[in-house]
Amino acid sequence: MRKIVLLLVLLTPALFAEFEYRVDNTNFTISQGSIEPNTDKTYVYNYDRLRFRGDYTEGNYFVTLIGDGVNYFGHDYVSSNDFNYVKEIKSDTPFSTQTNHHDYYEGSVYAKLYRLYGGYEDNKNRAVVGLQNISMGVGRIWTPTNLFNPKNIYSLEPDETFGVAALSYTRHINDTSHLSAVASQNADYTFKYGARYKAFLDFADFAIDAVSSDDTKMLGVELEGNLGDTGVEVRSEGAYIKNTLKTLSGLDEKEFFQGIIGADYGFVNGLTVIGEALYSSEKFTRGEILLNRDSEILSNLVSSNFYTAISATYTFNIFLDGGLVYIESFNDKNSRFISPTLTYTMNDYNTFVLGAMIQNGPSGSDFGDYENTYYFKYALSF
Repeated sequence: MRKIVLLLVLLTPALFAEFEYRVDNTNFTISQGSIEPNTDKTYVYNYDRLRFRGDYTEGNYFVTLIGDGVNYFGHDYVSSNDFNYVKEIKSDTPFSTQTNHHDYYEGSVYAKLYRLYGGYEDNKNRAVVGLQNISMGVGRIWTPTNLFNPKNIYSLEPDETFGVAALSYTRHINDTSHLSAVASQNADYTFKYGARYKAFLDFADFAIDAVSSDDTKMLGVELEGNLGDTGVEVRSEGAYIKNTLKTLSGLDEKEFFQGIIGADYGFVNGLTVIGEALYSSEKFTRGEILLNRDSEILSNLVSSNFYTAISATYTFNIFLDGGLVYIESFNDKNSRFISPTLTYTMNDYNTFVLGAMIQNGPSGSDFGDYENTYYFKYALSF
């Protein structure tokens, strides 16, 4: 009887807890040109990601787990230099977030821990520890202030980013302002610290960002608001960055500024348009970028001083949506990146996407030396 009473006491909190889970499978069939410049080689392969997400909440406490099983299928691709490069890309964390690749004749498979964090949240406070996403910046295409989880607009899934091993805390000062602080640990066991203060001014949201580590110092500002009563949302962010980069002759300290300005507008007919421009006071060669592919500021290492982007989405009907991203690189030789998509949503569980990533320009330009990519995506949720 005592054991039964003890068991009931221990299980009582679970009666008031909630657990939700979701399983998604994302499958790409891809025709991809080699990422090696000036290489006339195309690979056709299949990429599949099975994702499990579980969310546990009890009162003000929460835990989230997201794990992936990943499979690449296509002999030519998994035996290529392109895939060897992909295998070397790993999270900048003090522990490994994925298993080794297990290669079989036609493909390669591995498991990955995408997110694992827990914390506490109430009306004034939010504290989170674990493998998580740290958000900074207001850009839709580029976010120069985000040195934790920057997205890559040139990838198949721009929002798929590695998690950060961090402790973060947000204090809501009032309804219109909050202060955030974060401490993360890198793969070399050094630490990176960040802070952000955001408040609402009379006309817009305003934020100040700061990031500091052994190799990097960043000070940034954000501004986002509505342009009067026009319905146009305008935004801007800028970052002053100081970083130590690798060169063929050793280490070199770089100081530069990057900033974006952009605007959004949604038309009543279902068309939404986003415009954005990026300026960088410093540009980097392809060799410098490859040499610093493990740098904290890799997403800030751009090949041109000035870019413009237009993104448009249009809803044809309840099932069919179209999208387009167009990026122009202004350099000694202009070049462009074009990504059209057509999405068919069958129901809440099944989505089909046809897409392309087209790179065009003269040889030696930002996008001119790479082949195009075409893909079919099927997403299943259950």
